Amino acid sequence: MMIPQISHVPVLLSVRRSVLLLPLPQNEGSQVQAQGQPPQRVILWMIYPRQRSQNMEMATVAQGLSPTSSPPQCSPWRKNACCSVNTSIEAHKDISYLYRFNWDHCGKMEPACKRHFIQDTCLYECSPNLGPWIREVNQSWRKERILNVPLCKEDCQSWWEDCRTSYTCKSNWHRGWDWTSGSNKCPTGTICRTFEAYFPTPAALCEGLWSHSYKLSNYSRGSGRCIQMWFDPALGNPNEEVARFYALALTAEAWPQGIRPLLLCLALMLSLWLHD
Repeated sequence: MMIPQISHVPVLLSVRRSVLLLPLPQNEGSQVQAQGQPPQRVILWMIYPRQRSQNMEMATVAQGLSPTSSPPQCSPWRKNACCSVNTSIEAHKDISYLYRFNWDHCGKMEPACKRHFIQDTCLYECSPNLGPWIREVNQSWRKERILNVPLCKEDCQSWWEDCRTSYTCKSNWHRGWDWTSGSNKCPTGTICRTFEAYFPTPAALCEGLWSHSYKLSNYSRGSGRCIQMWFDPALGNPNEEVARFYALALTAEAWPQGIRPLLLCLALMLSLWLHD
């Protein structure tokens, strides 16, 4: 998977269309700031949509669904998504132009299982709340990735339960495929077995599938401490609070030890403010 490159933004997340700039502390012995240059800051701000998905209804029609059918799985992000209608349409295809990845590489994947991979794609492509987990990498096919996003334990458990009887041939889907046909095929020497054979536990699936893009969280949905892959947009986006909390925690780690409790208190105050 690839992430759109974001430069010069140490921490990126939604804060109700407000902007909060926190200067980073200067370590002793560090290079003196160039004259006339502003101090480096951690930026906590609202991600405005590149393209509002006001035509998400068009995606429903384009997928052959009636207006009364279940909405596309990317629809929870339709009001502030970083993705387009085309992204939503492609996320629902068995082999889309997004990654040219074939979910059915070991026979037809069960629909109950496939919906989790569609939702995974929607979260990855559309969520504006993954900033705290973006890391720079030096790879030929990408420069940034997400790492150890804390996925709520119920979401990981249901993903594993719904996929345990579907088939695959690999325990790590990031690398090692045969791409000679233009889409992924099982490499020579691998055997199609059930997901449960390759992923014996929920943690093995959620953490191993995409090289630790996700981490199985001990927290539950609604706790404000884990990312939800599924949520009802009518009730708001719970991942905004989660991203805020972890971004401020990252900021606290960069500050001198005496300042950290103050910043953690600020994170808790923001959480309480959200529930007012």
